[in-house]
Amino acid sequence: MDRIYVVGHINPDTDSIASAVGYAWLLRERDGEDVAAARAGPTNPQTTWVLKRLGLEAPTLLTDASPRFESVTRRLDTVTPEDPLREAWAILNRTGGIAPLVNPDDGKPVGMITGMSLFNLMAKYVGAHPRRQDVRISEILDLPCREACDGSVPRYRANIHIRDMLGRILREEHNDFLVVDDQGLYTGVTRQRDVLNPPRLRLILVDHNEPGQSLGAIEEAELIEILDHHRLGNPSTRAPIRFSVDVVGSTSTLVSERIEEAGLSAPPDIAGLLLAGLLSDTLILTSPTTTERDHQAAARLERWAFVRNGPLAGEKLQSYGEQVIEAGAGLSTRDPFEIVSTDIKTYETGGFHFAISQAEVTDLRQMNDHLDELTRALDRLRQERRLDFVMLMVTDVVDNVSSLITVNAPPPLDDLPYPKQQDGTRLAIGVVSRKKQLLPVILSILEE
Repeated sequence: MDRIYVVGHINPDTDSIASAVGYAWLLRERDGEDVAAARAGPTNPQTTWVLKRLGLEAPTLLTDASPRFESVTRRLDTVTPEDPLREAWAILNRTGGIAPLVNPDDGKPVGMITGMSLFNLMAKYVGAHPRRQDVRISEILDLPCREACDGSVPRYRANIHIRDMLGRILREEHNDFLVVDDQGLYTGVTRQRDVLNPPRLRLILVDHNEPGQSLGAIEEAELIEILDHHRLGNPSTRAPIRFSVDVVGSTSTLVSERIEEAGLSAPPDIAGLLLAGLLSDTLILTSPTTTERDHQAAARLERWAFVRNGPLAGEKLQSYGEQVIEAGAGLSTRDPFEIVSTDIKTYETGGFHFAISQAEVTDLRQMNDHLDELTRALDRLRQERRLDFVMLMVTDVVDNVSSLITVNAPPPLDDLPYPKQQDGTRLAIGVVSRKKQLLPVILSILEE
């Protein structure tokens, strides 16, 4: 549990994955720390394409921060039910009084030998008034281990959240528990005192700082740092942390700057991933969120990524950017619910709990054939997540225009400054950024 995970928001986009991978690499390289990249959900088609293009594996999937039994489990040495008790005695001396019994035929635990189960065995064979000449210790140690086994020891699955079992644990009379996998096979042993005080998962958040966009049970984690480029909505922390939010077009830009500040250059594959995150978030440096620092970062990452013998050898910034955008664009080949739920952000303001999804296309006319099914998918999303309303922003990355589909729009949204079309959508000309262009307008209307 000393490992630190760098993780982006749920429904991760390419910038979220890229900044997690890039920042984890920097912390390992610069500081020599045990740091790993993680993701809070499945990769979208664009990110999947980029990772495959660069020959990289997707980061570790980390859906929540709540400790599981596996985090407090020790895989102690075991004996079989038929082994002589002297075999368990040796283990008991090394483990502080615990010897798990495992069936050799199926790998499942039978129970556990403890100090109490040994006392019960002695009481059975020696009696209430022992005399040394009646039973020799060596005779007891020759008995099979099953004679001293406590088969009532509780079992818990390794991947179960500890918090879900706290009530049962506090009612248990045992102080030691067996831990098994999903097939019931022996995984190890844990103690009650360890279960009641499990180690916290250590996290660095990138590309977001709002609890609603983080992996589940974020409040149970130990937050180390936040690196982001979005509005503030940060969670409370137990202690001061390093917190950096800056006005740039992508978190990949911030990571590339820190790599340069450390006097390092990212490997070609990681540089290519960071460049993809930057180009995706800034629509190849054309989005209104793009800053001069993003242009400098693109040049920096281009220098590191487009090297001879690298996976992007021979590429150019524009051609690579177009491939990245194209990999994430389009409606015809994707399930409607996947489209509305992949790149989604949830918000709360003015008494409304809502979400805005975004999908990219290279021709807005694609939407005409999919409007009904996208609307139904949005309504399903609204009901499943218990939202007041939902909106899908379909963005034409070629003509820099977006079409807005809204389900269950509240009356205040009638004041949106985007003309309503005959099909019920709204046309937002020049609006391509959810963060910088659309969201501020919606928030200002709902907060009045």
